[in-house]
Amino acid sequence: MKKHRSKTNAPAVLNNAYCSSGIEGLDDILSGGLPRDCFYLIQGDPGSGKTTLALQFLLEGLRCGERVFYVTLSETRRELTKVTRSHGWSLDSIPLLEISAIEQLLRPEAQTTVFHPSEVDLNKVSKLLMDEVSKTRPARIVFDSLSEFRLLAETALRYRRELLNLKQHFAECGSTVLLLDDKMDRGLIGTDPSHGVIEMEQLSPDYGTSRRRLRVLKLRGLKFREGYHDYIIETGGLRVFPRLVAAEHYAKSAPLEHVSSGIKELDDLFGGGLDRGTATLILGAAGTGKSTLALQYVKRMALNREPGLIYAFDEARAILLGRAKALGLDLEEHVESGVVTVQQVDPAELSPGEFVTRIRKQVDGGCKLVVIDSLNGYLYAMPGEKYLNNQLHELVSYLNHKGVVTILILAQHGLLAAAEAPVDLSYLSDTVVSLRYFEAAGEVKQSVAVVKKRSGPHEKTIREFKLERGQGVRVGQPLREFQGVLSGMPVFRGAAEEIMPATDGKE
Repeated sequence: MKKHRSKTNAPAVLNNAYCSSGIEGLDDILSGGLPRDCFYLIQGDPGSGKTTLALQFLLEGLRCGERVFYVTLSETRRELTKVTRSHGWSLDSIPLLEISAIEQLLRPEAQTTVFHPSEVDLNKVSKLLMDEVSKTRPARIVFDSLSEFRLLAETALRYRRELLNLKQHFAECGSTVLLLDDKMDRGLIGTDPSHGVIEMEQLSPDYGTSRRRLRVLKLRGLKFREGYHDYIIETGGLRVFPRLVAAEHYAKSAPLEHVSSGIKELDDLFGGGLDRGTATLILGAAGTGKSTLALQYVKRMALNREPGLIYAFDEARAILLGRAKALGLDLEEHVESGVVTVQQVDPAELSPGEFVTRIRKQVDGGCKLVVIDSLNGYLYAMPGEKYLNNQLHELVSYLNHKGVVTILILAQHGLLAAAEAPVDLSYLSDTVVSLRYFEAAGEVKQSVAVVKKRSGPHEKTIREFKLERGQGVRVGQPLREFQGVLSGMPVFRGAAEEIMPATDGKE
C-alpha cells in the first residue's frame, strides 16, 4: 500500500449546498461535492474500496464540525477498526451501530408468529435506524451494506418500500446518506431510490498490480465529469485521478517561438527549432539515438533555466543519467538543482490516470518541456490498447494549450526498410522526426529527417546523424549524393570526403 501525506483543505462552510467527499480528485469529478440531504448509492466490486471511501466521507464531516453516523450490517467494529488503523485513522469519534446490536433484535425469542419473520425483522431494523437518527440528527450517514438489507426484505417491492421510508425520514433529519452495495445482483439496481450512483471497479490485469477506476453513473440535476477515472488506495485513503479534458484548459494561442537545440544543423533541419506548444514524435529503431536527441533539448533548455521533465519507461534513471554524461550531456547538476526531473516509471504499477495527474502537477509548477520515453512503455501501462490514442490525444492537447514543448519517443520494430511502429500516432504530433539506419561503405550509419511539421516550414533533406562519446549529437550536411537512404540500402554517387568524419578524423 502506498503512502502519501494527508490532504489539507480550507475549512468548509457549514450548511452549504454540497458535502465535500474528503477525497482528493472526487470533488472535482462531482463539480464541488455531493448535494446535501440526498441518498447516494456507492456500488463496487469486493476490494474496490467502498468502506474506505465511506470512512473518508465521515471523517471529512467530523473535520467540518458535523455529526456523523455509521450503520454496519456486514462488518463488526473490530473489522472496521483494522481498516481505520491501516490508514492511520481512529474510529473513536464516529458513532457506530454495528451488527451485534441489530442481531439482538432478531433473536428467535423476540419474534412473533403473527407475521412473516422477514417482515418483522425488516420493520425492527428500520425502526431502530430511524430512532437512532432521530436522536442524533447526523449530517452524514453511511449504511453498509444494502445487500444485507435486501436479504431481510426478500422481495424487491418490500425492499424499495422500506428504502423510501428511510430516505424520507433521513431527509427530514437533514442527513446526506451513502448506501454501500456490491455489484453482484445488478437486476435490483433500478429499485434503489438514489439521487446519485457511483460505481467502483477493481480490474486484474494478467501482470502487475490491480487497477481501480470509478465513474458517476448518475447525479440528478447536476453536471459532472463523465467517464471512467482511475484511483488508488494508499495509506491515508483513496486518491482519485479525474479524467483529463484538454478543452477545459484551452488558452489563446501565443505567437510561435522556436526552441533551439544548440546545434545549427539540427535547427536548420527543424526550420529554426522546435516550437513551444507543439508535440514532436521521434521515430526510430533501437539504438538510433532517439533518447539522446531528446536529451539534447533537455540539456539546452536547462542551461536557460527552463524546467524539464523526463518520464523513463524503458531505462533505469541511473543508466539514463550515466549515458547522458558519457555523451557530454551531463544533467546531474540540473537534476540536483531541480531544473530537470527524471522519473523512472514502472508501467505494471502505474495507471494512465495517475501518470497524467503527475504530469499536470509538474506543468502547473512551471515545467516547460515534457519527454515521454517511450510511448511503447506507455502503451504497456494501458488497461486496453484501444484507449491509447484517445488518452494521448487529450494529454498532448493539454500540453499544447499550456505552451509546453512535448517530445514523444516511439521505438520501431525492425532495423532497416521493414521498420514499423507498434501503433500509428503520427497524426497526434505536430512534428515527426525519423531516425534510420543505412548502409554505406561497409558500415552501418544513421540518418535523421523531419518528415512533417505543422507549425511551419522545415528542411526536407536527409542528414547524417552521429552520437559520439563526449561530443553528444552531431548532424552532418544533407546527404545529397545518396539515393535510397530511407530504404536502408542507398546508392552513393559522391566522394568519400562528403561522408561526415569522426571528430578524431578516423572512421
